[in-house]
Amino acid sequence: MRWFAGFWFAVSLMAGTLGTAPAPALAESATAVGNRVAVDDATLVRGLDALLQPIFAADKPGVAVLVARDGKAVYRRGFGLADVEHKIPIAPEMVFRIGSVTKQFTATVILRLAEQGKLSLQDDVTRYLPGYPTQGKPITIENLLTHTSGIVNYTGLPDWQAHMNRDFSVAQLLDLFKDKPLNFEPGSQWAYSNSGYFLLGAIIEKVTGRTYAQALETEILAPLGMKHSGYGKSVPSFPGEVWGYERHGDTIAGADSLSMTSPYAAGAIVSSVDDMLRWDNGLNAGRVLKAASLDKMFTPYTLKDGKSTGYGYGWAISEYEGHRIQEHNGGINGFFSHVTRLPDDHLYVALLFNTGTPVVDGDFLALKVAGLAVGKPLPEPGAFTMTPEQLDRFVGVYQVDSVTTRDIVRDGGALFAHRTGGAQLEIFPTSDSTFAYVSRASRIVFGHDASGHVDRMTVTQSGVTLTAPRTNKPVPVVRHAIRLDPAQLEACVGVYELAPTFNLAVMLEGSSLMLQATGQSKVEMFPESATMFFLKVVDAQIEFQPGADGRMTSLILHQGGQDQPGKRVQ
Repeated sequence: MRWFAGFWFAVSLMAGTLGTAPAPALAESATAVGNRVAVDDATLVRGLDALLQPIFAADKPGVAVLVARDGKAVYRRGFGLADVEHKIPIAPEMVFRIGSVTKQFTATVILRLAEQGKLSLQDDVTRYLPGYPTQGKPITIENLLTHTSGIVNYTGLPDWQAHMNRDFSVAQLLDLFKDKPLNFEPGSQWAYSNSGYFLLGAIIEKVTGRTYAQALETEILAPLGMKHSGYGKSVPSFPGEVWGYERHGDTIAGADSLSMTSPYAAGAIVSSVDDMLRWDNGLNAGRVLKAASLDKMFTPYTLKDGKSTGYGYGWAISEYEGHRIQEHNGGINGFFSHVTRLPDDHLYVALLFNTGTPVVDGDFLALKVAGLAVGKPLPEPGAFTMTPEQLDRFVGVYQVDSVTTRDIVRDGGALFAHRTGGAQLEIFPTSDSTFAYVSRASRIVFGHDASGHVDRMTVTQSGVTLTAPRTNKPVPVVRHAIRLDPAQLEACVGVYELAPTFNLAVMLEGSSLMLQATGQSKVEMFPESATMFFLKVVDAQIEFQPGADGRMTSLILHQGGQDQPGKRVQ
């Protein structure tokens, strides 16, 4: 999940598998430390170098990496370029936009105000924002903290995407989403919403009488000595702040402009890996929050039906091989970040990328790093194999809820999992009934009935475990791309208007047809015919309509059961 940018296609567009040699086996170098098992520092450094160096090219944007144990950095390195034009390499002390990792700071300011008796987490938002239209439903501060408010996510609105480089006042941006209907009854469901954290910023300003940036500095940054962190600006302004980029196939370009008044309390902070360690040490030492508040922050919220959301206050809560994990990521124009805490192992991992489209899934990479550090590397494809006939036992459609399924399909000698509306992702067996994703930090366990027939799957992802029964629904046909000649691809090139402020631009790059929606990164389209194309990053198809001259005059976006027409305007 990408936790700031809102996409029309409603998915993360991060792509790719690690594409590296298998990491060295580290279990033999693991040592017990109390109830923990840890890899010694020298072995960990070698393992991380072997994992990370092949991923990041020296002449492309990259990442700053920090791994700390017991509050001290044991690995602190930069890979790639901070400034592609001037060939300046990334150094770990440099400053990056951290996107939605901001949310843990916003949540902490709210908790500090609660400790000071200036607000209660059970207060209705209208107590601090009089006149905010809650549509007759009680929406508490805790609902905002836990993404259970039902308020629409403003970064998913085309009106915002078309104007993200505009400077907004708090009131102006609130006007973009405050009158939209709630997506659900507050407290009944979980849906990630930057709007909730935008409202928390407004509440902080109301309660403190200071700007959000001033409250952040006073309550957290200054006391912890985080001198390389603060509220970002539209262009790099902190000493050592890096430039952000986007990857379009093999091409690297500067990120689209973004006014930092838009992310605000949901994603506007910049920081360094060193300051992020100061932040983590401050949390652990009780210098920021009391123990009771910290416990609340790291406790998953429970919905009205008793189900856990796997999300606390600004943190996703999960586990890996019996190790508790507290984590969050952040995606924002030109940047991606991920921080992970393993509290029982006294381990902290911070990854700050200066591209919004890293060559590797940042969440998955963070878990790979943590797995090496605790002596339990993630499974690698090929360690356990199955024949195509054995894989066919798992092929089917599994019902997650009333509207969502997970399809398991086989293509050649590999299995792929496809969630309704999402990308088709490869999975590989790790035992006779368990599978891991090639490029995601998720796990699937298949169950069977008394006769041995596979009848269900259990998926664990981001701390949430869901069981889906197998259905008799027909398995979708695996889509395969065909080859078109350059003239057929060129006929599709143009700009197509789906709404007054939302276009789909189709362009030819080399032999690939690329699609770019307003305010989003480019994605590749794959032809099934001269007029029908599909996307791999999300479950969507583009159908073109040709004119008399053979050039396309319009298109239809097929996604989520809806058909959105778009007329060619350029």
